[in-house]
Amino acid sequence: MSSNKPLRGVRIISLALNLPGPAALLRLARMGARCTKITPPAGDPLQHYTPDGYALLHQGVAHKTLDLKSAAGQNVLHKLLPQTDVLLTSFRPSALHKLGLGWKTLNKQYPALSLIQVVGAPGPLAEIPGHDLTYQAEAGLVNGMDLPASLFADMGGALMATEATLKAVLSFKTTGKGSRHEVALSEAAAWLALPRQLRMTTPDGAVGGAHAGYRVYACKNGRVAVAALEPHFALSLCKAAGLPLAHPVKDLFKPETQQAIAAFLASKTRQQLDKMAAALDIPLLSLPA
Repeated sequence: MSSNKPLRGVRIISLALNLPGPAALLRLARMGARCTKITPPAGDPLQHYTPDGYALLHQGVAHKTLDLKSAAGQNVLHKLLPQTDVLLTSFRPSALHKLGLGWKTLNKQYPALSLIQVVGAPGPLAEIPGHDLTYQAEAGLVNGMDLPASLFADMGGALMATEATLKAVLSFKTTGKGSRHEVALSEAAAWLALPRQLRMTTPDGAVGGAHAGYRVYACKNGRVAVAALEPHFALSLCKAAGLPLAHPVKDLFKPETQQAIAAFLASKTRQQLDKMAAALDIPLLSLPA
């Protein structure tokens, strides 16, 4: 891990619950920010889903429990805000306004404070309920009846919230004023889905299965993820398979090339393929069945 701490001295308070806020807070803490997580008396739902994960995501983060719906909780928060650089939230805008934490109110009371709002969808759509699964589905990342392999919208949103915090810090250094930044999980999902929208990862796309050098194949005692996409890697793979190529690019999209590579890999064990990859500089990784 880098010892560089670009956010050293930056003070962040997070009210953000569930995964995106804590994931962003972890990255910000690792960049040197002084982070405090404020949770309601009932706790963060993430604590109930994955206690170990919650602990991991809050390493190096201070904790306070406040009931922001009470006058006492509000008073404590407002004593902290004058010494805070960035406030991170994940409430719907209407809920934020009910708590007296809307941007106009905050900016008037604390001109140097920046607000990072993690929401489900941008603008007025932020009031519509949703979750990682619905945002991934909207972006075309949900196949059939299977759940996605990871919470891509949430984790993409965490990265975007981190980016927004860096923007806010840089903006303050230039203007001396706080700024507001909205991070929409639906937009994070759409950004991660861009390769699919560009047909790169659809079945007819080069990294969607059409290119014989970029697929998952069966081998003798498991599977092998082959990523020989560039011509020199593909040539090395085909040479190892004893497969002559007349046109190194076009031939990799032919079904017969894929069939020949599949037959070659199926005849090898994981250990043989790992050894071959190291010897011939081929990007592949063997996997259990």
